[in-house]
This record gives sequence, C-alpha cells and structure tokens, in this order.
Amino acid sequence: MAEPLIFAIPKGRILDDALPLLEQAGIVPEDAFFDKSNRSLKFATNLPHMAIIRVRAFDVATFVAHGAAQIGIVGSDVIEEFGYSELYAPVDLGIGRCRLSVAQPKDDAEEVGNVSHLRVATKYPNLTSRYFESKGIQAECVKLNGAMELAPSLGLSRHIVDLVESGSTLKANDLVETDRILEISGRLVVNRAAFKMRSAELTPLVQKFRELAGQVG
Repeated sequence: MAEPLIFAIPKGRILDDALPLLEQAGIVPEDAFFDKSNRSLKFATNLPHMAIIRVRAFDVATFVAHGAAQIGIVGSDVIEEFGYSELYAPVDLGIGRCRLSVAQPKDDAEEVGNVSHLRVATKYPNLTSRYFESKGIQAECVKLNGAMELAPSLGLSRHIVDLVESGSTLKANDLVETDRILEISGRLVVNRAAFKMRSAELTPLVQKFRELAGQVG
C-alpha cells in the first residue's frame, strides 16, 4: 500500500483562503487542526490516503521540493525566492494576493537610481539581489524574518523589501512604496518526481484545483 500523500499548507496569510479551497476539493482536516491549543504539525484528513502538515510558508516549498510532501499551497513569492527545480506550480489559485515592494522613509528624497550600492532589510535576499542587480545596483541584504518596517527608523537600512497588501503598515511607519518587484498570489505546487510516480493520485487533484480556480482547459 502506498504511503499517504502529504499536503503542505502554510501558516499565516494564505491559510484562511486555502482552507475553503481544500474543502471544495474534498479535503477536510481532522478537528484537531482547528484547535488553537493543539501544537501538532501533522494532521489526518477525511481521506485515509492523505495527511496535512501545517508549516511556515518558506518551509512548504522546501518540503515539497525535496519530496517530504508531495503537494502544497504557497505564495509565488516563496517559489521565486527559492527557485527549486523540483517544484512544479501548475495552478494559480488566485488567493492571498499582494505584492513584493521596495519601500523607504517618505521624507527620504534620494533616488535608488542614483546609487551603486545600498543596504536593504528583507526576508527575500535572492529576489531583492536580482531586482537591484537588474538596475545595476549592488544590494547588501540584511535578512530579517519580520518587523521590516522598523529597519529604516532604527538605522539598520534605508530601504526595505517586503510584502504589501493595503500599504497601511508602511504608512503607519512613515514609509512609502517606491517600486513593485512582484505581484503575488497563492499557487498549488507539486513535487515533479511525485507527479510522475503518483500521477494516478495527483493528476485528478491538480485538475480539481484547476477547476476551482477557473482554469479549466
């Protein structure tokens, strides 16, 4: 008997949008999944051949790319940051929409284009380096996992690269969005090797999510 399929889903901003999609696809986590006091990371579902793991968004990509999970949901920002060759993203689910942007203090008049080197606080060093390199600028990336908006006011860096939805957090910290690097949405991701070896299980699942996302064809 084949090992259960492992479906990786992210904690955080995409989770609330992903759960209704999972339910529409016929996948319902066990009750313990919804218990906020439960510290487990792996949960059974209503399907005997499938379990769910709930991990950080960046870890979804790693688990699926390395085959520890066979399928998952994650933002396109994470896919682009890692660039895993074993990660196949067949469906744009249209959830968790936001953007990856450059921001700086609103009273800072210096244009990025006038410098050859700058320091940037970000959770996305690869995407950030590639973006500024395309503009002929060497970016020294300071890796932070959160609270990016504090970096300029505390002298860590003048610029940040972070996710932006409404822009209210930037405004509250006296920052302005100066450029957009990437438009982001949640994607269904599949391990390429698993997609070939377990196609009988994964292909119908991918097709179901295509239908739910209105991408039949």
